[in-house]
Amino acid sequence: MKTKYSEQYKNALLDDVIPFWEINSPDPVYGGYFTCLDREGKVYDTDKFVWLQGRQAWTFSMLYNQAEQKTEWLEISKDGIDFLKKYGRDSKGRFYFSLTREGKPLIQPYNIFSDCFATMAFAQYGHATKDQESLDLAKFTFQNILSRKTKPKGIYTKAFPKTRPLRNFSLPMILSNLCLELEHLLDPNLVEKTLDDCIHEVMEVFLKPDTNLIYENLLEDGSLSNSFEGRLINPGHGIEAMWFMMDIASRRKDTTLMNKAVDTVERILEYGWDKKYGGIFYFLDVKGHPPQQLEWDQKLWWVHLETLVALAKAYRFTKRPTIWAWFEKVHQYTWNHFPDPEYKEWYGYLNRQGEVLLPLKGGKWKGCFHLPRALFQVWQTFEHIEKEQAETQTTAYP
Repeated sequence: MKTKYSEQYKNALLDDVIPFWEINSPDPVYGGYFTCLDREGKVYDTDKFVWLQGRQAWTFSMLYNQAEQKTEWLEISKDGIDFLKKYGRDSKGRFYFSLTREGKPLIQPYNIFSDCFATMAFAQYGHATKDQESLDLAKFTFQNILSRKTKPKGIYTKAFPKTRPLRNFSLPMILSNLCLELEHLLDPNLVEKTLDDCIHEVMEVFLKPDTNLIYENLLEDGSLSNSFEGRLINPGHGIEAMWFMMDIASRRKDTTLMNKAVDTVERILEYGWDKKYGGIFYFLDVKGHPPQQLEWDQKLWWVHLETLVALAKAYRFTKRPTIWAWFEKVHQYTWNHFPDPEYKEWYGYLNRQGEVLLPLKGGKWKGCFHLPRALFQVWQTFEHIEKEQAETQTTAYP
């Protein structure tokens, strides 16, 4: 019998990753969380990034709701929820990008993803505690997001009007997941319409049939832009979006959508895998030109983790041997390069060769979210796979 992947991912989550954040992240003086943590977990910067506050509050409430009802997890989530309620918003209810340790605004609410992750946090925490204020905030902020989706940055955009108006993939991608997170709070008609819109945007607009790749930016009419932004491919984003699509497909019992999402995962992996050193590239130019992102060839934690989630789900639903082969390949690369066996948690940034580039465990972009969420998702998915195999008396994953 092969080693149970469910146990490996569960143990990493509960014995390694979550304790690191429980011990080192909460701010006992001002509330909220420190996310700028070095290799050992020591705080090296005290600024608080609002989307990471929301992500971490969501993580601990999600674990309370879906893994184990540990009071300490709910208390940690409350630290972030209370901080966001008190300091996170401007007068119009839009969430800032960053704050000082004490909660004073540093950067304006230009980034709609602060709102997205705050919404997720309020919904999960409200579900756990039945706190009506949090539930109402989740619904209000979700409506705010929908009202801003055509111009997410609003007055804070740097683009000159009408010269090259672009639409970005990130928002329809995240809305497809956010809508399911809030399904219990929303009108069913709004849920279905939002999901329909997201499926159309992701699978019919940003996914182009000539390359079978997801583009990060398109012109407003959905056509391609021959520019740095328009040629940009982010393999991790495309693959992450596909497991969101798989969740929707599973919910709707839509085998056509499921198979298209799985096909897309395979195509993006074939395109984005570094055949020389292994691992998945961060950014690529679809025409093979030099990307403008100097970090294009780095290997990032979240890219590989979201890929493992997508592959685990894809294998559960399709049992394709090619998907299984990809899972084992990405699993081996990820576990051989990112975990830190000495000080717990995982590195986030490797160079192309797979060597640690930055020894931090958290910062402005890396917090308590992608790693615990992915470990939880893969753990749960393999529990389902193993249960299904036991029922059919199969002893090996493939």
